[in-house]
Amino acid sequence: MPTAVQIRRTGGPEVLETGDVGIGDPGPGELLVDVAAAGVNYIDTYQRSGLYKIDLPATLGMEGAGTVAAVGEGVSGFTAGDRVAWQGVLGGYAQQARIPAFAAVPVPEGVSLETAAATMLQGVTAHYLVRSTYEVKDGDTILLHAAAGGVGLLLTQLAKARGARVIGTVSTEEKAALAREAGADEVIRYDQVDFAEEVRRLTGGEGVAAVYDGVGKSTFEGSLASLRVRGFLVLFGAASGPVPPFDPQRLNPAGSLYLTRPTSAHYVRTREELEWRTGELFEAVTSGALKVRVGAKYPLAEAAKAHEDLQGRRTTGKVLLIP
Repeated sequence: MPTAVQIRRTGGPEVLETGDVGIGDPGPGELLVDVAAAGVNYIDTYQRSGLYKIDLPATLGMEGAGTVAAVGEGVSGFTAGDRVAWQGVLGGYAQQARIPAFAAVPVPEGVSLETAAATMLQGVTAHYLVRSTYEVKDGDTILLHAAAGGVGLLLTQLAKARGARVIGTVSTEEKAALAREAGADEVIRYDQVDFAEEVRRLTGGEGVAAVYDGVGKSTFEGSLASLRVRGFLVLFGAASGPVPPFDPQRLNPAGSLYLTRPTSAHYVRTREELEWRTGELFEAVTSGALKVRVGAKYPLAEAAKAHEDLQGRRTTGKVLLIP
């Protein structure tokens, strides 16, 4: 039987269990995939801890890439041997995964399966953030937290391609160098200065058009304070914990601000939208316009360490599990 990483109860990284799991044949509308790489994301840690509720026991992993081993009844457009990638469904932390065919997209020639796995969830997130949630325009100045993380490096490149001035926050000089390499115009060491005050200084007191905040609790107040009049706070994650209850009336005197909490599922509601986003991402990867950085790779048996390193902010770029 194939090996998988499951949780039977919620808690810390220690609840991750590696063992043999019966996957079975693909059902109607499903693909059975030999997994080459699975992405590790903050949403996995939220599910593992119980912050996000899922049915247990469960195999974690919301994205991956591999080769189709078998095709279920009623599936068209895929055959055994095809290279595919997916995001948005559980089961990636495994040697084999059964996934809905509607969640899978072909991996084009010139893109490795590891790169494809590293592009899916965080790439789709970065794409909808700059193209749909707050559509970045030429000349905009934006603030991006965790600029050297998986989403941060991709979002920086996509925003720069749209003509934005990007201000990123990081915690180390190594991460600052990565953010600048991705195209960040200004990099703030949030561990050394008040980032909101520095943003005001860098923008002549005006503030930024949008803040992309995947950190949450520890950055939320400063993110609000960094916005210009009618600016957008895009809160897309909670790496430091969930934001406490918030009075929306505060948005008024602060400049008629906007606050949104997007999630990927609402931005790939149709097959056409999924293909549009992943198609643009893979095209940018194959042309060299988008660099996908894999910062760390772990075997399945070290999934707990991958979670510890991700939450301890010891990683940069994308974190992958390699079955």
